[in-house]
Amino acid sequence: MPFVQGYLRNEPVTVTFRTACTHCARSLEIEVDSTLAYQVNVDGTPPLVFVPLVNFATLKARSIIDDF
Repeated sequence: MPFVQGYLRNEPVTVTFRTACTHCARSLEIEVDSTLAYQVNVDGTPPLVFVPLVNFATLKARSIIDDF
């Protein structure tokens, strides 16, 4: 949990995800910093990114992952 570590140390933190598109297998790199600013590093078409909307008041699962 790098963001927690950065918060506790009072230091900015950046996390880099290196992966590949499951559709076309192109390499993909996404950087997210402590302020949740992000940068997508990819050649060609930009990736489609989404954030699931979760109503935590009605969530019955122990984790949102269990409902997806």
